[in-house]
Amino acid sequence: MMASSHTVLMRLVASAYSIAQKAGMIVRRVIAEGDLDIVEKDLPSEDVDQELIEDGQWEEILKQPCPAQYSTIKEEDLVVWVDPLDGTKEYTEGLLDNVTVLIGIAYEGKAIAGIINQPYYNYQNNEKEKLREHRNEAKAGPDAVLGRTIWGVLGLGAFGFQLKEVPAGKHIITTTRSHNNKLVTDCVTAMNPDDVLRVGGAGNKIIQLIEGKASAYVFASPGCKKWDTCAPEVILHAVGGKLTDIHGNALQYNKEVKHMNSAGVLATLRNHDYYASRVPESVKNALVP
Repeated sequence: MMASSHTVLMRLVASAYSIAQKAGMIVRRVIAEGDLDIVEKDLPSEDVDQELIEDGQWEEILKQPCPAQYSTIKEEDLVVWVDPLDGTKEYTEGLLDNVTVLIGIAYEGKAIAGIINQPYYNYQNNEKEKLREHRNEAKAGPDAVLGRTIWGVLGLGAFGFQLKEVPAGKHIITTTRSHNNKLVTDCVTAMNPDDVLRVGGAGNKIIQLIEGKASAYVFASPGCKKWDTCAPEVILHAVGGKLTDIHGNALQYNKEVKHMNSAGVLATLRNHDYYASRVPESVKNALVP
């Protein structure tokens, strides 16, 4: 159970990790039971009890030192932004690798800790393993584990993935597949991309940045919310990346802030200034902070 000697922040991160894993299980269960006639973005909120805690990872998180600047934070100082099903449209369409569960933690308006669960991470490899078993074929390589949880705290780092970068000089843009319009198209074109990836889910797009599949996430639209960006922003910032609105302004996450990211999103692992400099004035004028 949670020891009182641990800081409020690290206890909350450990709790959020366990809740995100449980939420991922619920997401998978809904698909498995074939009940997608009505999709609600409301997963049950639960107290973190012993049954919910994944003991090994819980302990590993609590072993990590809390960054000094957050060591005296009180519960009432924190704001938690939750998206229980990021990539809802893709979820209903069977694009399961686009789906994430997002829990972001903010302090004084800044995103400082984040958890991203990918319920269907490795699901394609997992299905191949099942097919091999069904055919009684020899397994090629280790068993494919379904799902993973990435987490991070500013000043501590980000965990649960292998950081990779797009080759130097390559400009690969990841952007929306479901909210496309002229502003989005104009902004992406202005980046002079070598390739454009149109995928769902803000969490999924940030993961593309940290795993070397894309160099910039460009969303010139007011379509996403604070709960879409809080957790992913932390993971990106913890490894030296940057997430801002389309004007280059930091996003604010205090509890009174409006939920809509009305000035869009621009996120990069490296060279943020380059991409920010290429945003057309017409796009900036259309998206007011």
